[in-house]
Amino acid sequence: MKKEWVFEEIKVECYAGYKGEETPRAFVHQEKRYRIVEVLDRWYQGGLDPDALRHDYFRVKTEEGEIFLIRYTPRFQGWTLCRKVPVPKFSNN
Repeated sequence: MKKEWVFEEIKVECYAGYKGEETPRAFVHQEKRYRIVEVLDRWYQGGLDPDALRHDYFRVKTEEGEIFLIRYTPRFQGWTLCRKVPVPKFSNN
């Protein structure tokens, strides 16, 4: 089944270093709090172009052992949970 990316707004608790919102420590999605025990990977999208929308991605592991992809958009100071969900089949009925 084909899947598409869905981006849902979340609240994130961070370790704020010298660059601001630096490392996520926990997040809340649908009223459930997930404590992050490990950042498995981290990367940036947007390059050096100052007009490009930059995103900071974090692949994280929670204390329950779940793996999530979350991203921070500095321009909007907002966090989103990135998930792939099944695309509903088109019906002509």
